[in-house]
Amino acid sequence: MEARLNLFGSPIAAKALKHLASASKAIFSESALPSTTQELVMLRASQINGCGFCTDMHTKDAARAGESPVRLNLVAAWREAKVFTEAERAALALAEQGTRIADAAGGVPDDVWAAAAKHYDDEQLAALVSLIALINAANRLSVITRQPAGDYQPTA
Repeated sequence: MEARLNLFGSPIAAKALKHLASASKAIFSESALPSTTQELVMLRASQINGCGFCTDMHTKDAARAGESPVRLNLVAAWREAKVFTEAERAALALAEQGTRIADAAGGVPDDVWAAAAKHYDDEQLAALVSLIALINAANRLSVITRQPAGDYQPTA
């Protein structure tokens, strides 16, 4: 599969991607939201959005960071899997609802928000909500331009 557009070769797209990456790095490096939770959330949103490029990236990044193959393979079926903590489940539920926001007339249900708020403080929730928004933006860029999956190599 060929990409419709070289996002990295376009000055305007490259600039936008740089800002998205910068925002993501702020969450990764400055928030107390566990990095494992961050990768699980990005992977789940990418799966829902059908973003092969981001699914490939976040699966490989999580594996490189020490995430187990079992947990990575069960992210799409997290409700039935026993390998996720209650906090991770709450984050995955929020990620799903935030990703499928157009499917629900009232947005994210109160019970989903309450479950996340039970496990994360306000700063972690801010990081989580920001991360969900950012991964959805990245997914849309990749899906619209049909960025191919499979070639991503994690860096140090």
